[in-house]
Amino acid sequence: MRTEMELLLHYVWQQKLWPSTPLATTDGQPVDIIDPGLHNRNAGPDFFNAKIKIGGTLWAGNVEIHEKATDWFAHRHHLDPAYNNTILHVVGADGAKAETADGRTLPQLVLPVPAHISQNYKQLLEEEKYPPCYKVIPSVAPINVHRYLSALTVERLEEKTLRIGEYLKRTGGDWERTAFIALARGFGFGTNADAFEQWALGIEPQAIGKHRDNLLQVEAFFMGQAGLLDGAQGCEDEYFRLLKREYDFLKSKFSLTPMDATRWRLMRLRPQNFPIVRLSQLAALYHKGATSLSRIVETPDADGLRSLFRTAATDYWQDHYHFGHASPHSAKTLQAASLDLLLINVAAPLLFAYGRYLADDALCERAFALLESIKPEKNFITRSWAAAGITPQHAADSQALFRLKMHYCDRKDCLRCAFGAEYLRAVPKP
Repeated sequence: MRTEMELLLHYVWQQKLWPSTPLATTDGQPVDIIDPGLHNRNAGPDFFNAKIKIGGTLWAGNVEIHEKATDWFAHRHHLDPAYNNTILHVVGADGAKAETADGRTLPQLVLPVPAHISQNYKQLLEEEKYPPCYKVIPSVAPINVHRYLSALTVERLEEKTLRIGEYLKRTGGDWERTAFIALARGFGFGTNADAFEQWALGIEPQAIGKHRDNLLQVEAFFMGQAGLLDGAQGCEDEYFRLLKREYDFLKSKFSLTPMDATRWRLMRLRPQNFPIVRLSQLAALYHKGATSLSRIVETPDADGLRSLFRTAATDYWQDHYHFGHASPHSAKTLQAASLDLLLINVAAPLLFAYGRYLADDALCERAFALLESIKPEKNFITRSWAAAGITPQHAADSQALFRLKMHYCDRKDCLRCAFGAEYLRAVPKP
């Protein structure tokens, strides 16, 4: 685990924020840094392929950075041949000589961190207001804001591509089944996303596909596999008994095993979001063939995708939220906001992931364009950034800000953030 000072040293080295005065090793040899190298985030030296002139000799190799010189030995680098190609040991404080496993003593450079960078970093870490860099945001050039948000949107899509890739592995490369699992997770709308994912992973398309034309059997299959037809719940309800009878037949025919119904979360959910209602809507969607990846890929724009995903629960659920308990009549169709969430969290990532899989840049660009055609999400994150001076223009921006909060702000990873860099570089006014 790197200390704050070591992280700062990494940042100063990578960003070439060296002091204007000449640099020298601890034994007095002049140091001229031609190229700091490529930052390595995996095991091994911190920077690869650096080019540094030390005492008049040009060296090419790796650089290792530590807060204290003694950390070289504490981390056992002196025993690791992977560090034999190190050409410079950069430290915040001297105190020991670094030796490689092949017996070579390394040149060592004590690198000072500019005072204003150290102070700014401390302020960022201690700031309680979100976002912590709010003071500098108004001074960031709009083109730089746009560039960084676009990069974050790509990161967000790549993050979701990794999840879709896991589905693809688990389904043996079946893209249609992968799309169904991704859509099912989307129907969890956050609270029940994991439960819907687990449920969808247990749906065998070879079984349910044979009954796609029969909506009653599809709904029975979906709810039965969700564990919602087990036990005595709704046993006096005619529709419950009908679904239970259909599911028992399918369960026997295909040797089905339902999931544990306790995985579903109901606390603080609006009735419209109850899993049983969402499953009925998804059953109707599957029945009409709208869960297919090919249908998603063939649909050219946001309006078409909204039409594709538009669905309603079956008739029984128009006046029920639970088996056997009537409720005021409501259509229980997917609302506009829910449809947009499916486009943001399902359609766009599937297009992007499939485009990466096929090496089809046009599909990846469609995913990005789709997000740019949808209104931005409204939540604490987008409101906070708007207050700081960055108002998202579309869903691509709001997804970027979500990525920024979860993977940078919440982790206090300001050193890898473009806005954090702007804050760090700001020189205090005299």
